[in-house]
Amino acid sequence: MLEVVGLHAGYGKAEVLRGISLDAAAGSVVTVIGPNGAGKSTLLGTLMGLIAPMRGSIRFDGIDLARLTLEERVMAGLALVPEKRELFGTMSVEDNLILGGWRPLKLKRAGWRDGLERVFALFPRLKERRAQQAGTLSGGERQMLALGRALMAQPKLLMLDEPSLGLAPLVVRDIFATLAQLRASGVTILLVEQNARAALEVADHGHVLETGDQVLQGPARDLATDPRVIETYLGAQKAASA
Repeated sequence: MLEVVGLHAGYGKAEVLRGISLDAAAGSVVTVIGPNGAGKSTLLGTLMGLIAPMRGSIRFDGIDLARLTLEERVMAGLALVPEKRELFGTMSVEDNLILGGWRPLKLKRAGWRDGLERVFALFPRLKERRAQQAGTLSGGERQMLALGRALMAQPKLLMLDEPSLGLAPLVVRDIFATLAQLRASGVTILLVEQNARAALEVADHGHVLETGDQVLQGPARDLATDPRVIETYLGAQKAASA
C-alpha cells in the first residue's frame, strides 16, 4: 500500500528527515513514535504533499506520489488528521462530516452519505451533537470529529498526527479503541504518536525517530519489549501509571 525509501525532507535548506524508509501493508497499522522535534509531523506532511521531499521515493498503491498534487493525493485515497484537527468551528458537526465526503462525491460513488451513519456508529456522541457548532465541542469530541471527517473520504490510507495530544486518559483510551476497530475492519493506518505505549499496543509495526533519524524499527510487539524503547519511551509512562 505505502512504500517510502530513503526519504529526506525539510524546510528550505534545513533538512529535518534523513533517510527514512518504511512501508505499510494493506489493512495494517504502522506507528511512528519519538519525542517532540523528531520529525514525525514533517513525515506526514511530506507524504500528504504539504512539504516537498528533497530526496527519496514515495509510492502509494503502486503510484509515484512525487507526480501528484495535494488534491490528487486526496483523490488517490490519502487522508490526514492533523495535530490541530483544522475543523470549521462555526459549522455544525454534520456539515463538517459532509465536507469530508468530497472525495466519494467527486468519484460519483452511490450512497456516499451513508458514511454519516457509519461515523455516528463509531462515535455516538457526534450523532447527539450533529447540529452543534464544531467550535463548541470538547477536545475529545473535536478529535472524534476530525477522525470522522477523514473517514467520510473513504480513504485507502488514514494518517493520524498525535491523536492523543491534550486529551484526558479516558478519552485517549476511547480513541485508541476506535483505531483498533478500524484496523479490524481493514483500514490501513499510519499513526504518528508520542504516547508510545498506546501506539505500540494497537500497531503491527513500529518505527522510532529521533532528531530526524530512524533509530529503530520492527514489529510493534518487539519494540514494546526493547530495552531502549522501554527506558526512553515507556519507563516514564509506566512509572506514572503505577
